[in-house]
Amino acid sequence: MTKIRIKKGDTVYVMAGNDKGKTGKVLSVVVDENRAVVEGVNMVSKHTKPNTKQPQGGIIKQEAPIHISNLSLIDPKSQKPTRVGYKFDGDKKVRYAKKSGEEI
Repeated sequence: MTKIRIKKGDTVYVMAGNDKGKTGKVLSVVVDENRAVVEGVNMVSKHTKPNTKQPQGGIIKQEAPIHISNLSLIDPKSQKPTRVGYKFDGDKKVRYAKKSGEEI
């Protein structure tokens, strides 16, 4: 099992797939499957039956999970993709961007 270095709320860059080059905010992380749902990325059409929320039913577009190996965190300083490292700040373990050394 790989270590997931991406968390909910992070801004990520898509490195591979149909949405390569796009950036977006992580909405949720599915730890068991090593996947993340990113805002505006990997959009799929879902067919829904009529219900109280959608009385008409029909087709809705929504984000599908994308594998975390295809995502890279955006460096807060340079706004470019970077790898993530961990270091100890006193007793606290913090993430930092490997490119700039900036704390995330």
